[in-house]
Amino acid sequence: MNSEASFGASVGTGRTCPLDYYYQPTVFARGADFTADVLYVVGGLYGNLAAIDELEALASTEQAPVTFVFNGDFHWFDADRKWFDDVETRLSRYCALRGNVETEISRMGDIGAGCGCAYPPTVDDLTVQSNQILAALKSVAQGRAAGCERLSKLPMQLVVEVAGLRVGIVHGDAEALAGWRFSAESLDSAESLPWLERIRQQSQIDVFASTHTCVAALRQYVLPSGRLTVINNGSAGMPNFSRTRFGLVSRISGRPSPHRPLYGTLHKGAHIDAIALDYDQDAFSEMFLSRWPNESPAFLSYFDRIANGAAYDIARARLSAVTHHR
Repeated sequence: MNSEASFGASVGTGRTCPLDYYYQPTVFARGADFTADVLYVVGGLYGNLAAIDELEALASTEQAPVTFVFNGDFHWFDADRKWFDDVETRLSRYCALRGNVETEISRMGDIGAGCGCAYPPTVDDLTVQSNQILAALKSVAQGRAAGCERLSKLPMQLVVEVAGLRVGIVHGDAEALAGWRFSAESLDSAESLPWLERIRQQSQIDVFASTHTCVAALRQYVLPSGRLTVINNGSAGMPNFSRTRFGLVSRISGRPSPHRPLYGTLHKGAHIDAIALDYDQDAFSEMFLSRWPNESPAFLSYFDRIANGAAYDIARARLSAVTHHR
């Protein structure tokens, strides 16, 4: 093991979690950074410009102002100067958090973290051919000093008040930028309930919105310290479910969505929904393949998901029952 702490996984490609990724749940126990009427939490954009077009189209039909928060990994496939600059320009008007991708491409030097994804052992190495992708993207980003400085200064978490709820927005989980404890697998484990109670109590957060695991999930718990909802949008810029071609955005508001949610729940009257992001798949695929052709690292790792969807069903993502823990 190197000097960087591993996150429950062997050291290898994209499997370490740097020490500066960690924070305490108490960091959320503060006043809200801002208030939103309609909140769109957009994680895992991965450079998909067509998804930004669709996001803005969705927001234009809302009956109240929409606040976008891009909660990390909005860069990834855009390892091309113009493509990278276009993503930066499009997102410069919106609120953003840094994910592991933005953190590592703006980091000076190499600390051996690779992409900083902290992949657990359950993610196979074919999926994590990430170092080569990261290196290509970093070489582009490092040539844009202003962009790197902006990315390095982005926060790792936010607290937003929506319809009287305290919403904690993170990239990973309540303790680490690249944490995996808001994965569907972890959220469904009975062993996670004491941890969820602890972070609910220490953070004073009602709803956590996350993305890092790239697998969508919506879960709700009744805990001794209060009700807690966790929504993970998986990916805005890639399909999340088998035989689908749309991304996901997490929508939180006291107002019902004008767009039919794929699934959702209520928390003290507020709507917490997963909204389909039906971007122009052909345009995105063309841009992707122009940079990442057949047999390239990103093609081998991601193109099957982009073209055919993830090996995951909507039924596994949606909330089936509220979990009670006493």
